[in-house]
Amino acid sequence: MKNTLKVQRAILNLTQDDLAKKIGVSRQTINSIEKNRYVPSTVLALKLSDVFQIPVNEFFTLEKDD
Repeated sequence: MKNTLKVQRAILNLTQDDLAKKIGVSRQTINSIEKNRYVPSTVLALKLSDVFQIPVNEFFTLEKDD
């Protein structure tokens, strides 16, 4: 699964740490999601959706092999 989390974060001028604090995770979790090393839970994805005010499928997309 790929994502545009880094782009969306930049649009809102948020650091990884800022975003992490808003949704209650570590900065390392945000970093891992951005680098596609970690697939967030549904709850976490919905929290991100709430911060960015966009649907989950606008920043997370499935790849062919998912």
